[in-house]
Amino acid sequence: MLLAIDTATQFMSVALHDGNNLIAEQTWQTSNNHSVQLGAALQSLFERYSVQASQLKHIAVCTGPGSYSGLRVGISFAKGLAAVNQLPLIGISAMDIVAAAQPHYTDGLIVVVQAGRGRVVVARYQWRKGHWVNRGDAQLMDWETLIKSVDGPAHLTGEISPDGHQALAEAKANGVPLNLVPAAFRLRRAGFLAQEAWEQYQANEAGAYEAARLVPIYIKTQDVPQT
Repeated sequence: MLLAIDTATQFMSVALHDGNNLIAEQTWQTSNNHSVQLGAALQSLFERYSVQASQLKHIAVCTGPGSYSGLRVGISFAKGLAAVNQLPLIGISAMDIVAAAQPHYTDGLIVVVQAGRGRVVVARYQWRKGHWVNRGDAQLMDWETLIKSVDGPAHLTGEISPDGHQALAEAKANGVPLNLVPAAFRLRRAGFLAQEAWEQYQANEAGAYEAARLVPIYIKTQDVPQT
């Protein structure tokens, strides 16, 4: 049984995957209550589906980018659980989780994650051999810069603020070839985190997934401690 945990942003998500099927999944908006809600949500999930912690064989966690406090809660919990039980810990980026949920489009795909203060973290993908493949490093920018950077038809997905929706509507009216993906596909879900983690684990050596090796992805913002 694989447990997937995502606390990277104000949306939290948890899931259970048995290697063949997605057994359970819950996704909700938590604001800044990650530390209060995560443990209770997992306890409820285990009780509802009669799963014992001893049945877990793998842990998956969203590595970000996202909020510093949100990531810290989920990753610390996942690392602790994996270390105590000597389980492999598989990290998947927030951008890749969102991309995995998208159907095939003939044009490009742009994935965004909220970064606060009118900014988003942006990653671009292209379709190759039945999967969305990341084209490069994620970038931090505002909506105006993102829209100006669009150089061809693309679909946009991920978390979008009210200001983002307004900016996208104005861009669409001005002829920018950017199509907004339906809301259900934009939601970052732990079910896709679980699926991506399971496939990644099967394709690599188990030793690559020691809990101590996992590193979160932080975008440098004012809420991230500088080292």
